[in-house]
Amino acid sequence: MNVLERLLKYVSYDTQSKEGMADSPSTAKQFDLALDLKKELEDLGFDKVLLDDKCYLYGRLKATEGMGSKKAVGFISHIDTAPDFSGCGVNPQIIENYDGNDVLLKGTGELLKVSDFPDLINHRGKTLVTTDGNTLLGADDKAGIAEIITAMEEIKQKNIPHGDIWVAFTPDEEVGLGAAEFDLDYFKADFAYTVDGDYEGEIAYENFNAASAKVEVRGKNVHPGSAKDIMVNAASILSEIQDKMPKEQVPEKTKDREGFIMLCELKGNVAYGEAEYIIRDHDMIEFDKKKDLVSKIIEEINLKYGKEVARVLIEDTYFNMAKEMTKHMDVVELAVNGIKSLGLEVCSKPIRGGTDGATITNNGLPCPNLGTGGYAFHGPYEHITKEGMENTVKIIEYIATNVK
Repeated sequence: MNVLERLLKYVSYDTQSKEGMADSPSTAKQFDLALDLKKELEDLGFDKVLLDDKCYLYGRLKATEGMGSKKAVGFISHIDTAPDFSGCGVNPQIIENYDGNDVLLKGTGELLKVSDFPDLINHRGKTLVTTDGNTLLGADDKAGIAEIITAMEEIKQKNIPHGDIWVAFTPDEEVGLGAAEFDLDYFKADFAYTVDGDYEGEIAYENFNAASAKVEVRGKNVHPGSAKDIMVNAASILSEIQDKMPKEQVPEKTKDREGFIMLCELKGNVAYGEAEYIIRDHDMIEFDKKKDLVSKIIEEINLKYGKEVARVLIEDTYFNMAKEMTKHMDVVELAVNGIKSLGLEVCSKPIRGGTDGATITNNGLPCPNLGTGGYAFHGPYEHITKEGMENTVKIIEYIATNVK
């Protein structure tokens, strides 16, 4: 089975995760794909294959004879798809010899526009895979899974000597919990890579620091005809809180290492309202400033309207891996050599998001991020090429078989 066939098989599984769930995995349907992947690993001859009760799947391709002294390398991807856009009933469009023009998404009639996604120009002549507009594609991160397993299959078929190779597939990465229950005592790699990036030829080792902020406002609801000096309108206060947030520090106005405070959800009425934000910055000092700003805005509201009208719960989600990864640049260099071996341009940009690798790195296992060759994740414009996936397979093979 080639890498595209695997991707098309995996995206047929609805593995959408869900925010705010106490259980792991957040959705039981993630086990459906995990069980299939477990069988694939066993059929490929992996040992130490384990699917635990939290939906973490591990396996080892044991070192070939005489190669047991080499360092063990790991490759990690996540099973779930984003909670904010449907991954059910995915109907991919496969466009061979893509002409470089806008693509009609036949399910909705919308266009995947080159003006919006200029990377499309670079895919002319390739086999382009898109959504039909009704769902996301799920290449984030089922392309990563397909690439890892295809690389392992090819290493086996070609009888290429290698040290121990570990793989892991995790749940709930899209809700920030993909590495929460990751068992580093079982996963015996000396270093690893998440295969969860976008650009073809990407090796990234810097990401956002991330936090969530949940704001609650409790109002006082009385008849508007007799509301003077009594009513406290929670919905109106929420609007006031949002108005105090920095107008330029939002995703649609920032890039590169610029952080933001993003309003994700706002709902309420006179009696009660709530808002959910995410806070992001690559720089820890600026990250802390943003969290402090949100807290101070709530303090100002309470001074104006009365104590306990508003409250905020700020929780850290993950942290930048750059500080730790700069101690392990040999891991990055191995990937760079693999990318260059294919004649690709190396892309190493700060990730405007996070990966399981960020938490895993900060927990003690160096784990930068490889690109999958996919673009525009988390929505109806998601796309990837067969050739981009094939190149990632080759990069994984290079890394796995050139470990010192």
